[in-house]
Parts: sequence; structure tokens; C-alpha cells
Amino acid sequence: MKYRKLDAKDYARAHLKGLWAAALTPFTPDLRIDEDGFRGNLRHWYRDLGIAGIFVAGKQGEFFSLSVAERKRLFDLAAEEAAGASAATIMSCSDQNLDTVLELARHAQSIAADYIVVHSPLLHFGRDVDATVYEYYRHIAEQLDIGIALWSHPDAGYLMSPELCARLAELPNVVAIKYSVPREMYARLTRMAGDTLIVSTASEEEWFDNIVELGWQVYLCSTPPYLMQTGHDRRMQEYTELAMRGEVERARAVRDSLEPVRQALKRTRPQGTPQAHQKYWQELLGQAGGPVRRPLLDLTAEEKAVTRVAFEACGLKTGPAASRAAA
Repeated sequence: MKYRKLDAKDYARAHLKGLWAAALTPFTPDLRIDEDGFRGNLRHWYRDLGIAGIFVAGKQGEFFSLSVAERKRLFDLAAEEAAGASAATIMSCSDQNLDTVLELARHAQSIAADYIVVHSPLLHFGRDVDATVYEYYRHIAEQLDIGIALWSHPDAGYLMSPELCARLAELPNVVAIKYSVPREMYARLTRMAGDTLIVSTASEEEWFDNIVELGWQVYLCSTPPYLMQTGHDRRMQEYTELAMRGEVERARAVRDSLEPVRQALKRTRPQGTPQAHQKYWQELLGQAGGPVRRPLLDLTAEEKAVTRVAFEACGLKTGPAASRAAA
């Protein structure tokens, strides 16, 4: 551990900053984890793109198709590469089984991960959502020393209220939240608990406004930091730094220049295949992607062709690495 439990909030306030990206898990054609490909992606993201931290084995990373042993292995690989690049990690310990959450979290602690993230639980028979969710996180926080990021998303069947999140922020090692909710809700939480909880959401389209209007310090986290940038073209990093320095109009111009990339990603993504689509876009950028595991579906040849045409027209400065992309 890089800090004591009671120092978790101060440590996060000082270090949980900038662009944090959610890693996709590359697989080989026979659906094993592509460890060399994952290491190569991490090195590119940390060293070429300057991404501050990586979110490991989460929903984008297909955690639901991974064994506990595989999730731990991804943690290990990410921690090793982060240490070599003086970067950081946040390990996704989300699971419906509480023992699995704690097993993964303790492993994250043991390898000096910076933080963990835990999704709010599915509540098939929840009588009192706020009381149930509070006790869930309170118990997890009590068992651990590592800093915890909450995660609320509509996939759970409900959204954690700003009031509940503010109450959870009183726990000593609850440091942040990935709050996938309407803007009014996360803006209200920022006003309520901004001194005790680092609030973020995964929308790149809202990131600039949230820096400027809400004073946010971290993009936590999704795939745009490595899908919209290359070693030759780091405009998301550029507009982030400009906005955080208060150079708002310059930042806005750089942000706006990425609109063709945003639209290319958005209009070519088939319904229900975000991981497959993003993995193929990674391959077009020269990164490791590979297939998805069941129950997810891969892209069809036609969907790949449409995506490739949009990619080539969107204006990303890709450099030589793009020549390694799969056809």
C-alpha cells in the first residue's frame, strides 16, 4: 500500500487526476488472454499517450467472462507495467458474490494497486435500496485499507442517489465515484460532497464542461483516452491540460477538433457490441484487440468494413503503428 487507510482521501485528492482509461481485455484467436498484447497496450497507453491510470478487468474488460484467476492475472500485469512507467491502476473488483469482491480486493492490496472500484450490487429482492447498498459498501470498506471508488450505473437496475453517495463518502477509504448518471445528479453530488468524494463520469463528450463548470480533476474512465489518441495525436490530453490551466477557449477549440473522431466512433458502433467495436478500432490503431468472449458477439465483416472506412476518414494522425491493423 502506498498510503494508510486514514490517508486514502488525501492521497486520492493528490494523485487521482487526469485521464484514466478502462482497459479492454485482448484475447488470442483461441480466446486465451493475450498477455503480450495487453502488456503492449499498457506500455503504449502509459508511455506514448501519457494516460495517468488504467481501470483493469471491468465491464469494458469483459470481467463477466473471466475467471477469478484470470482477473488476478490481469491485475498483476497492469501493476507491473504501471510500476515500470510510474503510472497507476484502479482494479475492478465488481462481482455479484461478495466473497469474490473481497478476494479480488485483497489481491489488489497485496500487489500495491492504487485503488479498487466496486459496482453497486444487483438487488433482485432489495427492500430498502439505500440501507442495503450502504451496508454493502460499509462492510467492504471495513474489511480493506485500499481506497475504494464507488460505481453506479443503470445496469444495476437502479441508481444510487446523491444523498446515498454523500453518506458513503464519510467512510474513510471511500475516495471517488464513477457516476454513470444524468448530469443533474452528478452535478448535485459534486456540490454536496466535492470535498470528501472525487466525482467523475465516463462521458468524454461531457468531460470538458465538467472540468470548466464543476472543477473536476479526473476522467474516470472509459476507452476514449486510447481510442481517440495516438502517439502522434494527443488532443484529448491537450484539451484536458488546457482546460485545467484555465485556458478555456484554447481547450474548447482542441476539444471541438475531435468531433469527427467522436462521430466516427458513434455512428459505426452496432447496437450491443461496444467491446467488439472498440477492439477492432484498437486494431486499426495498431493496438492488440482480438475477439470477444461469449456471450458477446463479434463484428461482422460488413461492420468491420464500415468502421474501417470511417476510421480512415476521421482525421486521427495514426503514424506507422496503424499499418499493423487487422484487415
